[in-house]
Amino acid sequence: MRLSKIGAELDRLLDWEQGTAEALLEQPPDMKLGDAAFPCFALSKTLRKNPQLIAAELAQRFALAGVQASAAGAYVNFALDRGLHAQALLERAELHAVQGEGRTIVIDLSSPNIAKPFGVGHLRSTVIGAALYRMYEAAGERPISVNHLGDWGTQFGKQITAYKRWGSEERLNASPIRESLDLYVRFHDEAEQDHSLDIEARDWFRRLESGDEEALRLWTYFVDVSLTEFNRMYDRLGVSFDQVLGESFYNDKMGAVVEELRAGGLLEESDGAQVVRLDEEGMPPCLILKSDGTTIYPTRDLATALYRHDVLGAEKLLYVVGAEQSLHFRQVFAVLRKMGRSWAEECRHIPFGLMKFEGKKMSTRRGKVVFLEEVLDEAVARASEIMATKNPLLHDREAVAEAVGIGAIVFGDLKNNRIGEIDFSLEEAVQFEGETGPYVQYTHARARSVIRKAQAAGLASNGSGEAEAGVPGHEAASAPLEPLNEQAYVWDDASWELLKRLCDYEAELRRGLQRHEPSAIARYALDLAKLFNRFYHHNKVLTEVPQERKIRLELTRLTAQRLRWTLELLGIGSPEEI
Repeated sequence: MRLSKIGAELDRLLDWEQGTAEALLEQPPDMKLGDAAFPCFALSKTLRKNPQLIAAELAQRFALAGVQASAAGAYVNFALDRGLHAQALLERAELHAVQGEGRTIVIDLSSPNIAKPFGVGHLRSTVIGAALYRMYEAAGERPISVNHLGDWGTQFGKQITAYKRWGSEERLNASPIRESLDLYVRFHDEAEQDHSLDIEARDWFRRLESGDEEALRLWTYFVDVSLTEFNRMYDRLGVSFDQVLGESFYNDKMGAVVEELRAGGLLEESDGAQVVRLDEEGMPPCLILKSDGTTIYPTRDLATALYRHDVLGAEKLLYVVGAEQSLHFRQVFAVLRKMGRSWAEECRHIPFGLMKFEGKKMSTRRGKVVFLEEVLDEAVARASEIMATKNPLLHDREAVAEAVGIGAIVFGDLKNNRIGEIDFSLEEAVQFEGETGPYVQYTHARARSVIRKAQAAGLASNGSGEAEAGVPGHEAASAPLEPLNEQAYVWDDASWELLKRLCDYEAELRRGLQRHEPSAIARYALDLAKLFNRFYHHNKVLTEVPQERKIRLELTRLTAQRLRWTLELLGIGSPEEI
């Protein structure tokens, strides 16, 4: 909702710089209080008055056509004349092109480890990163998604050691990922008693880095079968990548990084290893080469960042990686700055909290993994059962159940603030009531059903009979409504609140990008769904009164449109019927 005029009048009254007051305007907790509120607490120090008195004086002095100001404690509440402002709000609701700067933004997401199962724990990086990609694209930027596969490192020495000691080619071919997991878990169990295993694993990784034929053969096999498994999961999640470049891609690029650090006098020896000291940053040294001469994560991530900036042309680098890696990325960005890379200021770690399952942290080393495929299958099956009861005649129920079941899992993640921990609950995620994906999808289907009925009866107008298509934020606006007669429609609370919220799409998209929070979009979708259902229960949409029907159909069309956009940004399907 446009509040610039209210803010401008407050700036004039307070003798403030233009735009200052608008940023302080809030949404009242109760719609009965008005459409905007201005807090006066901070003014009490500068004006040396009681904030309640300041609010009363401001309300008395405020004069803006079509806006009523009233004091309530330390707040000034503003109520818009609904009949007078409805036309402008409806026109604003049709404006949805978000103009960006066209920047190239590389987003590092998903990044599962080769020879490990794609578990529920991998879901967060994948869906958060993919949502940010779509949000940046919708905002007019040029994102590039990169799947930085964990296909290098000492864990492959462990994997090869375990296979050589206890593996079976027959079992590996029959179930490559589960057998690989079993071998990996056994290695860690056995290594607790037999410390020679760690020495053997380090030797295998050294051989792998040296190009040993047998080590490379086994490594290639693990990579190939893992990619096949991962791609099946990505297809179901509707996630794709512009680049799939594992850590191994940067093997021939790390030498140049080490030499530049050495030439710049940044490398120092520490217990036989080579490090970059970061004392001035208040951080421990960043390890570049281990004592045996092998590389480690920071070395590869430095080479990766340089490649993404110099070759891919990234103006901004985002790393959607768990919060436990925060120190690692702070160190990497600090080393880049010491190397003279000013663009390191545009590198961002986008952390997220752990996902637990029934209160327990998952661990690949201990075999405590919930396979994502099993969770998706169960969610789809439960969605299908619910829909069989609710709508036994539903066309193409299997496809709809797939969209609803998987959407339930994705929304169950993205509705949460990304930095918080999630205790995953399948039972809660698949419900069609409450703050869930199926609830939003069902509301979208309800709105589309109303529109189809209007179209069948010859009552649809203004393009509302057609399902809108295209990338969110870039479609052409529909033909505007004819000018409204101020007295032609009585804007009840349910209609008015829905209309105001429909105008917030662009602001919520920008807010979500500023904080790198897909939850802003998910919460907006939930708000719209709740407001529409309230509106739907309080108003007959296909009423016999033409002007009422026109307005209510337009609100219904805009709701269906916005819900589809928000679901698409989150990577969730929006079935026409559920």
